[in-house]
Amino acid sequence: MKQVLLLIDIQNDYFPNGKMELTNSISAGENAKKVLQKFRDNNDFIIHIQHIATRPDAAFFLPDTYGSEIHPLVEPENDEKIIIKHFPNSFQQTELLEYLQKNNIQKLIIAGMMTHMCVESTARAAKDLGFIIEIVGDACATKDLEINNRTVKAEDVQTAFLSALSYYYSDITETSDYV
Repeated sequence: MKQVLLLIDIQNDYFPNGKMELTNSISAGENAKKVLQKFRDNNDFIIHIQHIATRPDAAFFLPDTYGSEIHPLVEPENDEKIIIKHFPNSFQQTELLEYLQKNNIQKLIIAGMMTHMCVESTARAAKDLGFIIEIVGDACATKDLEINNRTVKAEDVQTAFLSALSYYYSDITETSDYV
């Protein structure tokens, strides 16, 4: 079965001093780097998803900024595919589905940021399109969320979203499963 490592939005704005710093972004980025190295060593398919904001009110991932660049921990090599997206779902108005089908890829290994937004929406869409999904949970990061004047801590957001995805949409693994 052909598989791909899909690295979603591991970009500078999510790291310390970025415009949308996430909790544990460095740790998640370092774990993504380890998984990436394993895929490189095996000459497996690798796709970097890069979000570039197009909404007029966007506060981060602005075009042509340092913050929108892919973080050095997972900097693409020359032969690695980069797909630009403008929505949380990496399939929406991108070439991702066509690329996966053209290369007969059946399984997506996902690492990235934000777990509760782009990782989640991409995983659900991929499953609905018939792919087998595996999310490397400790190679993903999120942030505190607020609802009805209550704060939900990032750790709880991470646990809730990964556990929800594990029910039907994805297997959840750890970096240690790869290295």
